[in-house]
Amino acid sequence: MRIGIVAPSCRIDEDVVRRVSALAEGQGELVWHPQCFLSDGHFAGPDTARAAAVIDYANDPSLDAVWFARGGYGAARIVDRVMDGLWGPATAKTYLGYSDAGTLLGALYARGIGQVAHGPMPADIRREGGEAAVRRSLDWLCDRAPGSLDPSVAGSPTAAFNIVILAHLVGTRHLPDLTGHELLVEEVDEYLYRTDRDMAQIVQHSAIRGVAGIRLGRISKVPANDPDFGAEPEAVVRYWCDRAGIKFLGHADIGHDADNKVVPFGRLPQPS
Repeated sequence: MRIGIVAPSCRIDEDVVRRVSALAEGQGELVWHPQCFLSDGHFAGPDTARAAAVIDYANDPSLDAVWFARGGYGAARIVDRVMDGLWGPATAKTYLGYSDAGTLLGALYARGIGQVAHGPMPADIRREGGEAAVRRSLDWLCDRAPGSLDPSVAGSPTAAFNIVILAHLVGTRHLPDLTGHELLVEEVDEYLYRTDRDMAQIVQHSAIRGVAGIRLGRISKVPANDPDFGAEPEAVVRYWCDRAGIKFLGHADIGHDADNKVVPFGRLPQPS
């Protein structure tokens, strides 16, 4: 298994490479794109370089998977260019990431390109308990290990997104049709009134209205608001599910932390 790593949003450093490569030894070959170490203000290089790196590795027939290095912000600036640059070899790969990378995951899934999954990224090695998170993704990428998956993943098609990323996909060509899917959502570092506003937009769209239901992952590191919003995160999501006539299916073990589980998009891929 050869896994190409690119950084569509923010950069990583050599410490991440060293620690993650050590974990992967004997399991998979990691191929780190030089673009991962570029710096252009907030971003891992300019838009052109980040887009070119994703296209380069997605279209490389010698690679089996593309693993997004970390989140932050930047994927929205390159998603059009990336999607327009993919061809044959890109359709045979697995793509893995979460957070800001959800923009690319959603676009890939909307186009039916590859096997897409939400799950830990190399930069998660720096979280407390991060080695377990990175191993979970390596186990999924290399061995399709069932123990890497969120417990809710079974027979129904699934998809998972950071809430604000999903809201920003609404109204674009990159929002997949999630009819019949169990939709898992999570959030971090957002005021609850913003999450409430994002959910209001999400549930209005026909691509979302037809979901089998919504599961709530962790909404963490919520900033204090003055005045207090007056509702807990679960109440916010339940409110908009009720307004839209969408089933609230309970909780999911995903979020911006080391316990984040893997959620494949669509039906669970069968072993080859």
